[in-house]
Amino acid sequence: MAGELEGKTVLVVDDDRDIRTAIEMALKELGAEVISVSDGNSAVRRAEQDDPDLVVLDMMLPKRSGFLVLERLKRDKKKGQRPYVIMITGNLGKRHKMYAEHLGVDEYIIKPFRMEALVKSITELLR
Repeated sequence: MAGELEGKTVLVVDDDRDIRTAIEMALKELGAEVISVSDGNSAVRRAEQDDPDLVVLDMMLPKRSGFLVLERLKRDKKKGQRPYVIMITGNLGKRHKMYAEHLGVDEYIIKPFRMEALVKSITELLR
């Protein structure tokens, strides 16, 4: 629904430009402001600078892993506090999911995923 994410800022972090672009287009259609970066250090810098409502975060990133980014974003925050973080990964391992949950991830989605499923998770978290 157009405008559903109006006034919300989403930081998209993935080293795959095609994935970043696809997510960015889907979110802009819903009215979100989208910031897009390709590595972990840029993710932390932009999160601190722009204070996004939600971060879509790849697990495997250059310069700083998604886990280290997640740890930094969720430090001193209670579960359910923004920025909400959705981790996306091609890793099927249960240990990684458990570790992400321990660090405070709000949603954990395995690649490849349907864009509708990601958008649904984003809109539900930002309601």
